[in-house]
Amino acid sequence: MLRLIGLVVSIGLADSLNPTTIAPALYIGTGERAATRVAEFTFGVFAVYFLGGAAIALGPGQLILSLVPSPGRDTRHAIEIVAGAALVAAALVLWIERGTLSTRRMPQVAGTRKSSAILGATITAVELPTAFPYFAAIAAIVGSGFGPWRQLFLLVLFNVCFILPLIGIVLTLMFAGDRAEHMLGVGRRFLERHWPVVLSSLLLLAGLFVLTLGVTGFTAATRGDVGEFSRGLRHALHLHNP
Repeated sequence: MLRLIGLVVSIGLADSLNPTTIAPALYIGTGERAATRVAEFTFGVFAVYFLGGAAIALGPGQLILSLVPSPGRDTRHAIEIVAGAALVAAALVLWIERGTLSTRRMPQVAGTRKSSAILGATITAVELPTAFPYFAAIAAIVGSGFGPWRQLFLLVLFNVCFILPLIGIVLTLMFAGDRAEHMLGVGRRFLERHWPVVLSSLLLLAGLFVLTLGVTGFTAATRGDVGEFSRGLRHALHLHNP
């Protein structure tokens, strides 16, 4: 369970620097009731992302799990390798396209009358079909063989990590006083210029971590220097060796 928590947290934190959600929150964070409106936006993002993930994990995911009710250790490690490789591939694509992506305008919010919660829900619903890091986390959660309640807990944990930047914006608006607008403006400008590099770096680190879990899971059962190294690394990470 600890291994899977580390995997879910690492992917969730890497995926949290999402300009599709952060940029609108930064624009919403101006004017009257800014903290309340960003909090409503955050709730909309969390609700749709969590419910979408739960529908996948407890729907098609449980159907697949019913066909393989007790995924073996090798199956779980294979899922980790595939998920880690997908994250690394996404990081490489972002890095290659960083120049083009950094010149694009960030998503902006047109008007202020629309409910912030509905806006967050709408943006997230549109984004969900292409949320590949989330799918990688869901695959690992479903492949763990844990029951539905533990899977839901892990999904909640992922989504809490995913909305941490939005929570940070809310806290800034609540406690930074007159400096809040300046601080958020600095954050918005930094995100506009550097988000592809930062996001690709986080996805790469998360992907390498997940790959390490899977590869060392396979090799820890082997003899020789590779097996000894893998067992030592997994012990240092407080992971169970085969």
